[in-house]
Amino acid sequence: MEWLAIIVTMVVLWVASLFKILHESFSASQVEVLNDSGGFCKRNVLLVIAHPDDESMFFTPTINYLSLRGCNLHILCMSTGNADGIGNIRKEELYLASTVLKVPQKQVKVLDHPDLQDGFGKSWNSKLLSKIIKEEIVNCAIDLVITFDNYGVSGHCNHQDVHQG
Repeated sequence: MEWLAIIVTMVVLWVASLFKILHESFSASQVEVLNDSGGFCKRNVLLVIAHPDDESMFFTPTINYLSLRGCNLHILCMSTGNADGIGNIRKEELYLASTVLKVPQKQVKVLDHPDLQDGFGKSWNSKLLSKIIKEEIVNCAIDLVITFDNYGVSGHCNHQDVHQG
């Protein structure tokens, strides 16, 4: 009988968590940045990532959400992801992914800066990143920047560096 109580408790907690997540996802405070005086206003949004594939692995739901709401998306990728010597392939894959994700290729920028090379243990300078991101914000009239959390989603040092930038 104890196992039945445990299962029922787990199901109740799961349902309560699901309702909480759904409620928060529809709360006005979270979409406030995308609204203007109660009506939707087209925004220029910059997604800053570290490597090609970050857009697909970590940000596809965000990209889809913003695209459906008419946002003008830009992707700034800080490296070609050349740690294994296939940076050119990964760069092309990002352009293909952007097409599938409905981000115009002309709004996807992939950098190959000598100080921003892919790899665990390769630290990126936050001031350099900040400078590059600021230039992109000005050049594209960006209203909103989206990037990794301070943990870098997966703990990758380059993701964390992009967050700091």
